[in-house]
Amino acid sequence: MRSEIPKQFLYIDGLPILMHSIKAFYDYKKTINIILVLPKGNISTWQKLCKAHKFIVPHTITAGGSTRFQSVKNGLALIVENNSLVAIHDGVRPLVSREVIQRVFSEGAKHGTAVPCMKLNDSLRMLMGNISAPLKRDQICAIQTPQCFRYNILKKAYEQKYNERFTDDATVVENLNEKIYMVEGNAENIKITTRADLAIAEALLNFKKDAILCKG
Repeated sequence: MRSEIPKQFLYIDGLPILMHSIKAFYDYKKTINIILVLPKGNISTWQKLCKAHKFIVPHTITAGGSTRFQSVKNGLALIVENNSLVAIHDGVRPLVSREVIQRVFSEGAKHGTAVPCMKLNDSLRMLMGNISAPLKRDQICAIQTPQCFRYNILKKAYEQKYNERFTDDATVVENLNEKIYMVEGNAENIKITTRADLAIAEALLNFKKDAILCKG
């Protein structure tokens, strides 16, 4: 991102990215229990931003760890209901749709796991040193968040020892031989990583507002 400001605090449409992400879940269900995991050094900055923007969506804050694995584990420690459904979401995916949130909670309740994915349109090749080989596009998908699990499954998964193969929550849970159920994601649910992503997210938000106004 080439920015001294943590990317979750960068602005799109007048608000920090992280506020858009949190609002997506609050707008879906006002009684949802939101736990925000932040680097310890960023917590005071977040609190100042909430005050400046009068951001009053209820949420609990806890400090993260040195890895995603440890950060999720820290967040799980604040959950007290053993029968909970837990959705874990990247703070820099502000454009997750209400429909995707609904799908992961619904399918997660049925199966114990639910992970959103998107089919790919581009041709793909696997690189092996100086050699490449084509991959079958219809056998590969891009994984998104929120990834949803029954709390008892997730808690057991995060009692494992950390492994570098754990790239997301699904890989942690899958290591216990749990089946990962896939649901359809939404194309706008991009993870904001680069400056180009910021511009795309801003444009998508403006398009959404225009679309809503056109319905009037």
